Amino acid sequence: MAESYFVDMDLRACGQAVHDAVTDSITGTLIDHYEVSHPAGGHCVVAVYEKHYYRAGNRLTLTVILDDFTGRTRVHCISGGGGEGLFRFDWGASESFEDVVHRALAPYRR
Repeated sequence: MAESYFVDMDLRACGQAVHDAVTDSITGTLIDHYEVSHPAGGHCVVAVYEKHYYRAGNRLTLTVILDDFTGRTRVHCISGGGGEGLFRFDWGASESFEDVVHRALAPYRR
């Protein structure tokens, strides 16, 4: 369910809201966080989170990419890693992990 959208928040506030939603409301943990600045202005933040879902029987990852290259804060989320063996069926767990971010940012979506 990867999608991109804009929010009415600055990049730092958005990043903090995402981090708080993922680590406070569920047992997600931050694996890595990377920031880069563009010479012409703007920043990009990539954060990778992980969570174990019992119903998927696996660990899931959630990658959140934030940027303000257009002067507005854009959000893009990608979740995955669910399923067992060759099967990618995860009982909706990866979508549920991603929805934590979408719900936290819903009041700020444009």
